[in-house]
Amino acid sequence: MSASWLIVDSNETPGGLASNDTTPEGFLFDVGGHVIFSHYKYFDGSVLPKEEQVRCLNDLIDAALEARARPASDKPRNFDEWNTRNVGNRLNEIFMRQLGHLDRRDSRHDADAKKVHLKDGTVVKYGSLISTMAVEYLAQSMGDVKLQQMCQPLFYSSTNVIGIGIRGERPERIGDKCWDNCPFYRATIFSNYSLYNQPQQEVKLPTKQLANGQKPTSTEPQPGPYWSLMFEVSESSHKPVNHETLLADSIQGLINTDLLNPEDEIVSTYVRCFDHGYPTPSLERNGALQEIIPYLHDKDILSRGRFGSWKYEVGNQDHRYVIRQSLFRFPLANRLICSFMSGVETVDNVVSGGIELTLNYPDLVNSRANAERRLKGTTVVSK
Repeated sequence: MSASWLIVDSNETPGGLASNDTTPEGFLFDVGGHVIFSHYKYFDGSVLPKEEQVRCLNDLIDAALEARARPASDKPRNFDEWNTRNVGNRLNEIFMRQLGHLDRRDSRHDADAKKVHLKDGTVVKYGSLISTMAVEYLAQSMGDVKLQQMCQPLFYSSTNVIGIGIRGERPERIGDKCWDNCPFYRATIFSNYSLYNQPQQEVKLPTKQLANGQKPTSTEPQPGPYWSLMFEVSESSHKPVNHETLLADSIQGLINTDLLNPEDEIVSTYVRCFDHGYPTPSLERNGALQEIIPYLHDKDILSRGRFGSWKYEVGNQDHRYVIRQSLFRFPLANRLICSFMSGVETVDNVVSGGIELTLNYPDLVNSRANAERRLKGTTVVSK
């Protein structure tokens, strides 16, 4: 069965919680650590053939090298060029260009008329809609007071992602640590993930500060090598965070846990708060979802994703490889895969009434290797 689809994205760039940011000094940081592992043979089968992986990686490396030499004033002319610069030509060709991405924001959603009114004036009519935005935001966009009341028992915590770029070699002393007397619940030596998560050794950067907060003896740019740390600090109404002192408190926590020495030179810092970080599996959650999900389904709306279905236990990359935590729209008979395994099953449900095992039976899919469904005959069309 063929089906058309349309993506409407809430942000200017794709990625959502699966994206990363680059500091002005050239350090990359994820929205928390991104690790892919699989419970599904279907997911395994979706991985590109080895020759395509090599081609994509080569293009990705070329794009990264070109980006380092490109002046900041050289801005991409359009979204397609932005994608090529960030992921390389091959990934853009076989993936991003197929998405038909639109950078538009939802303004008002008329669920009865099955219309979405966007802030740029565009009106999108749909037959079925898959939404990966937080379900309480969906209720607000619909102006549905009843649905808003249903969402009140849902709780979440915010996530503050903090990155530190340090001059020097990564110290060998960092190993098993006791997380005491520090504000973060998880720390990652992010420079271990890739050689390209930090500037190359010959790049000269000034020291912003020493880890102990003191000014450096010199502010002249100096070469590397460099390494980096990334860590996360949770936040909620029950655990408030002082954002004015968060960076300084976190750096002190790194010293307290021996991840940094007081005299280490910090050359780059990164702080970003994500209001919706993790859905809380409260006692009230399942009861609320048993009302919310069917209520929306009766309106041909499928609320999915980390905060769409509010189930973090099926929120890993193989469960839901979410392209963007946003609204994904289906005009008339339009369909869209908005995530990976949960997305495959969700679209099957819309198109042919398939069962959503991942959403409805998380304990089952997480306790075994799901080998019944496999992706066969996967081909990549070359130009």
